[in-house]
Amino acid sequence: MTRRTQTLPEDYFLGIYASDPDPWRFTTSSYERDKYAATLAALPQAHYRAAFEPACSIGVFTRALSERCERLLATDLVPAAVEAARSRCADRTHVEVRPGTMPADWPEERFDLIVLSEFLYFLAPADFAELVRRAGATIEPGGDIVLVHWLGETDYPLSGDGAADSFIRLAASFAQVLNQSRTADYRIDVLRAGPAS
Repeated sequence: MTRRTQTLPEDYFLGIYASDPDPWRFTTSSYERDKYAATLAALPQAHYRAAFEPACSIGVFTRALSERCERLLATDLVPAAVEAARSRCADRTHVEVRPGTMPADWPEERFDLIVLSEFLYFLAPADFAELVRRAGATIEPGGDIVLVHWLGETDYPLSGDGAADSFIRLAASFAQVLNQSRTADYRIDVLRAGPAS
């Protein structure tokens, strides 16, 4: 299978959501349910001050993650997904859902948790490197970065293993692997940011 060489365009995702409001079965899939539970279990801290979840889609995991955060910012590039996530989290006043593409709309705020779940492999190398740089600029010293990647075959610019391993390598100057786990379908990598230099 030939891999794409460019970051997947916005139209690709707009088209997917145009035909199905829940294209990856976030609300019904046992894979998603089990992965969400494993991701929450992998979080090293019981509670976080400020978390960031880019590419939040329709907010199913966002709502679950909000239980562990004083403040949670989530973004997605698809307007329909942003509206669905806002609706799903409407009773959570500490959750903000914004439109935004990655890495261009990475926020300026500081976070003690960043969750990068199943989208890093959509990015071409230059965008990927810029996202890692921005993560490093906004993660608090001692904060956690959680990577979640599906391991199946795709034509995305990177495989799941390629995306996770590349992030770990590029982030080595500011974060180190704390723990890792994998199933036949996905891997979870938790990195801990070092002290401010």
